[in-house]
Amino acid sequence: MRNPIELADRYVAVWNEPSAEVRRAAVCALWTEDGVHLLQPPEETVKAADGLSVTAVFQARGHDELTARVARAYEEFVATGQMSFRRRGDVARVHDVVRLGWEAVSGGEVVGRGTDFLVLGADGRIRADYQFVEA
Repeated sequence: MRNPIELADRYVAVWNEPSAEVRRAAVCALWTEDGVHLLQPPEETVKAADGLSVTAVFQARGHDELTARVARAYEEFVATGQMSFRRRGDVARVHDVVRLGWEAVSGGEVVGRGTDFLVLGADGRIRADYQFVEA
């Protein structure tokens, strides 16, 4: 995957995909077999972990966990009609890292947003996906 905008659009599309089979195929096409999605946990989780002297990290690794993560987000937010996701702003690539912004939209209004940093493997698929929820 040489075109970072195409990658970003495919990445965002998988979170809106209604077909479980198509989602699974898209996950396999986007991420390497051992790819990982690391999600910035909510502030209350970070504080609770800090009180235990551990680091809070939400992660999904490998195609099965990644497919489950994407399916859960779809079922909770998109399938209910609560919101959908779309790309926000510019996409940038430096060597093997792509930065993209996204928005969660409900009724035409932005209700959330975030930034992902995608670290790509030699084959152009995602090895690591660092997701930061901004609002």
